[in-house]
Amino acid sequence: MFYVKKLLSALVLPPAGPLLLAMWGLWLARRHPRLGRGIACVALLGLLALSLPPVADALMNSLEQRPPIMAQQLARAQAIVILGGDGYDAAPEYGGDTVGRRTLERLRYGVYLQKRSGLPILVTGGAPFGGRPGGDSMKEALERDFGGKVKWVEDASRDTAENAAYSARLLKADGISRIALVSHGWHLPRAIELFERQGLEVFPAPTGYTTPSPALFEHLLPSATALEDSSLALHEWLGLFVQRLAK
Repeated sequence: MFYVKKLLSALVLPPAGPLLLAMWGLWLARRHPRLGRGIACVALLGLLALSLPPVADALMNSLEQRPPIMAQQLARAQAIVILGGDGYDAAPEYGGDTVGRRTLERLRYGVYLQKRSGLPILVTGGAPFGGRPGGDSMKEALERDFGGKVKWVEDASRDTAENAAYSARLLKADGISRIALVSHGWHLPRAIELFERQGLEVFPAPTGYTTPSPALFEHLLPSATALEDSSLALHEWLGLFVQRLAK
């Protein structure tokens, strides 16, 4: 089921989704010219719109509703949980698999919170497509590069739902029920629900907010980065919809 979900989301979300829709429209145009061309034009214009930074920012901001964690919330937490994100596979300069840039942002903020609070850290992330588990890479980077300390490593999960289930098992075994949950702001709406379903009290600790670009002219031009952000946001909204439907 995990791989089926990955395949379906890859086919539905941009860039593949709009491109496949445009191709279907062009095929349809052989028998229904106006309808087929209309579908193709809408799909391609939609892809262009999703490549515009203002559109991408609006989609990301729609998910980034949680403010930074407050000192009072951090004081109530018993542990910090850092969710794994992307990986950097077969990194030549590091001699093997390590963490990607989004995971690095989460690790950096998690250590920042640990130094403010003294709380123990759990890192969570597996290896759904093989290679080194993300949790192991996270522990290495957090301790070697940021000077933090990891108490628990969860390295079997393949997605956010499994992050929550397997992490809760480790935490509850040590009597932990209240956590500061570190991830990107756009990822937290879905993650919070999943961790709360495991019976944990969650204090959201978002990082990596989408902030305005100082280069106004560039901010109005289509870009691959904006398309990636739009795809991420739509992935999260789709995940939230399916998650709430399956309750």
